[in-house]
Amino acid sequence: MASQDWFDRDFYGVLGVSKDVTPADLKKAYRKLARTYHPDSNQGDAKAEAKFKEISEAYSVLSDAGQREEYDQIRAMGSGARFTAGGGQSQGFEDVFSRFGQGRGGQQAPDFDDIFSMFNQQGAGGSFGSGRFGQTSGGFRGYGGPTRGADMTARTTVDFVTATKGETITLQGEDGSPFKVKIPAGVADGQKIRLRGRGRPSPDGGETGDIVVQVTVRPHPVFTRDGLNLRVTVPVTFTEAALGATIEVPTLGGDPVKLRVAPGTPSGRVLRVKGRGVQTQKGTGDLLAEVQVAVPAHLDDAAREALERFHELEPKENPRADLMARARG
Repeated sequence: MASQDWFDRDFYGVLGVSKDVTPADLKKAYRKLARTYHPDSNQGDAKAEAKFKEISEAYSVLSDAGQREEYDQIRAMGSGARFTAGGGQSQGFEDVFSRFGQGRGGQQAPDFDDIFSMFNQQGAGGSFGSGRFGQTSGGFRGYGGPTRGADMTARTTVDFVTATKGETITLQGEDGSPFKVKIPAGVADGQKIRLRGRGRPSPDGGETGDIVVQVTVRPHPVFTRDGLNLRVTVPVTFTEAALGATIEVPTLGGDPVKLRVAPGTPSGRVLRVKGRGVQTQKGTGDLLAEVQVAVPAHLDDAAREALERFHELEPKENPRADLMARARG
């Protein structure tokens, strides 16, 4: 909204509040009206949509301390200054200048710097319309265009499966009204989703702002993300790793798959299951199963004797020999 329109617009009346309303009560009044006239709750109602824009414009000015002060000054000046054209009675230049300490008798020329300072100008050569009134940026300069509406932010926490497979969820906006947001498949922890044109309206007829939703993903007790791949750690016994075995591996939201562990598989080897990772429009990842040899914590006498016999028969290779050699350079 252009600053010159402020003479005729009662933003306090639009929101149904007094001029000394506190910021907290101002926000409360705005949210109540926004819930009533929000377009989502009044589909196809042009009057409700126009009312919603009007209260949003009023709140955007009064909720900003600097703009509110300037608006009050403009309204106060406008209440004592009537600028008419043609043969109509003109009253007010003296009234306007008297607000800057000028007399009515023409004893002292008005200080135009004082007048222009109310419009955020640096003097008579300032550029009207580039100040903070309604945050307009076009004005008499003739460039820049209307101000874009402010973005609104929201946060949501989703579980690991929802983040992987995607889902449409409902959130509550700053004005208390619900809105839907589509969580795309493969969304990452900390990623932001931008909803174009769903934020605050422009105070002067420009583009509406966006809603920016920041997503937090809860960890999964078994799976982790590696790009589009899913990772899982799979314990195997010593004999399964040494002799080889076919084992079952879990998948995310599906049936287990069988994997072949080759004889002599060391701890840390990764087995790949094609196409069982995250599925998105950009591609599909794999399931990466990392083998971890599980060492038994308790052995009975028979098992201990068997291992001792194995120890006598196992190759006398030092598994750390190569590590020590490389460490010495």
